[in-house]
Amino acid sequence: MTIEIKVPALGESVTEATVGQWFKKPGEAVKVDEPLVELETDKVTVEVPSPVAGVLSDIKVEPGATVGIGSVLGSINEGAAAAPKPAPTAPKLEAPAARPAPAAAPSGNGGMPPAPSARRMLEEKGLSAADVQGSGRRGQVLKEDVMAAAAKPAAAKPAAASAAPEAAALAPMTTVPVPVTQMRAPSAPGDSAREERVRMTRLRQTIARRLKDAQNTAAMLTTFNDVDMSAIMKVRNEYKDLFEKRHHVKLGFMSFFVKACIQALREVPAVNAEIDGQDIIYKNYYHIGVAVSTDRGLVVPVVREADRMSLAEIEQAIADFGRRAREGKLAIEEMQGGTFSITNGGVFGSLLSTPILNAPQSGILGMHRIEERAIVKNGQIVARPMMNLALSYDHRIVDGRDAVTFLVRVKECLEDPQRFILEV
Repeated sequence: MTIEIKVPALGESVTEATVGQWFKKPGEAVKVDEPLVELETDKVTVEVPSPVAGVLSDIKVEPGATVGIGSVLGSINEGAAAAPKPAPTAPKLEAPAARPAPAAAPSGNGGMPPAPSARRMLEEKGLSAADVQGSGRRGQVLKEDVMAAAAKPAAAKPAAASAAPEAAALAPMTTVPVPVTQMRAPSAPGDSAREERVRMTRLRQTIARRLKDAQNTAAMLTTFNDVDMSAIMKVRNEYKDLFEKRHHVKLGFMSFFVKACIQALREVPAVNAEIDGQDIIYKNYYHIGVAVSTDRGLVVPVVREADRMSLAEIEQAIADFGRRAREGKLAIEEMQGGTFSITNGGVFGSLLSTPILNAPQSGILGMHRIEERAIVKNGQIVARPMMNLALSYDHRIVDGRDAVTFLVRVKECLEDPQRFILEV
């Protein structure tokens, strides 16, 4: 009996997807609920499981094609067994002919090819995907995996391997023509052979479109302040071990920032509102989006009812979101309905930035790196761990006074954590 593999419902407002990688080839046996193919939507990447056990008979849609909900991707012969492999024939007694070098395996980690950014870094570092332990979904090698492997002392390589780059350098360069899909500056002769053209994923296309739409729609403005992180760092250093032992999660800075933002949002509700046509919708709840960087792009899962959660619950939610975001297992519903967002460029070393709104929200807070600076305290010049804060806001609904007031309240809460307890 032939069973069709169809595109499942992918969530509210999602009507199409792009076919990613097939995990099985025609003729291979599959089990019930075993992942068959990867689908990329504009929000998440999902795996389509096998509805029955049998053999994958054919693939109707190749990777890169766009499909709608309910489209047929392929078919399975239910209950069939995979064809046995032919028995190896006895080798002939003749002089061995020169054979081409075998192609490198996509990855030594579950058969998943490395991510595009990881593949480029592998080439730059002179590493093989088989030598890197992947931490992504199904063992895929990610960029951070390559960085970690490159940081380890390199093992001694055979002397013969050094001849390969020299041979490659002597080989004539072949110019590979690149199809031009849009107006761009022409490459210098020979440069096209060193270029790599990779099609944008649906997630990356959506990120680009939404960010540009936010710029075109909202009257965006950014205001800045800085915050002395001494008090937060003191609390964190004093209780982090006990906190982790009690709650089984590390105490980071993000939970403090979420709490501080909620205090400020209560005082300045316009930053927690949005514009709908000619109406302003003030939201009396606090769903805080926390930006998470993944190999596929930036996603913003939402910590719902954050005002009702403890610091430990917020840290647990963020840690879970981060892990599942890197594995591509976030549900679409988990990235919808946010009222305010926080993004932390400081983890990458950013000193100052102007974050772009996550429409239709009216505000987003940008965190940055902590660095020692000389400041004046009680008439004395002292060194303090300082962080720059940036609030980007929609000037159509948030006045400059409200934006400055919001950022000052965040600063006050972080510099005096007792405000969290007293809610002042």
